[in-house]
Amino acid sequence: MNDSKKILKSFIPLAKSTAKMFGQNCEVIIHDLTNPKSSVIFTVNNHVTGRQIGQSFDHLVNTVLRSENFKEDYLAGYTFVTEDNRTIRSSTTLIRDCNQKVIGAYCINFDVEALNQMQQFMNAFLPVQVGVQEITEKSDADAENVEEIVDSLIKQIIQNSVHPLMKRHEKIELIRFMDEKGIFLMKGSVDKVAALLGISKVTVYSYLDEIKDKSVRGPQ
Repeated sequence: MNDSKKILKSFIPLAKSTAKMFGQNCEVIIHDLTNPKSSVIFTVNNHVTGRQIGQSFDHLVNTVLRSENFKEDYLAGYTFVTEDNRTIRSSTTLIRDCNQKVIGAYCINFDVEALNQMQQFMNAFLPVQVGVQEITEKSDADAENVEEIVDSLIKQIIQNSVHPLMKRHEKIELIRFMDEKGIFLMKGSVDKVAALLGISKVTVYSYLDEIKDKSVRGPQ
């Protein structure tokens, strides 16, 4: 077992105790970001979102890294909605190795649907005070941190997938995976992917257009 795997596995007792503390509505997931396409290595109470070991991350780039409130390697209190319309309140904290390289993520997902229903009941009887959420801009250091994390993800995804006899359709599927995970929403990502795959930016854009065209038309 390599050092990064040992570090990630050391978080399992913390994951179990967190889930035990907050009960069945609290799911904890540990991701191995050195293997982005199959990053989930541990789950507890995974009935909350249905995440399975061997699956990939969902919200890391789209929601966490792109948030103005992502600072000091964590984002707490963001929400998303499941396919069956339940609201999940989440936090994600990055895990680094002894060389300060990002190797994983520790994610807590809490099903707050029952709390939302209770709040709606209370709002019917009590006046609601509307607060203003304070949003601060990212510092240059935070922006550089996000760029470094995305660069690392791109390198890991490509290094784990590329082989000498890689065919066109395999490259397209790799581009599709990165597109689905929000990689191409990040500035400069097309240049980096093109360089690592040994293809032109124009080719990357043509693959993305082909992927979007197939998505619009649906399966043939």
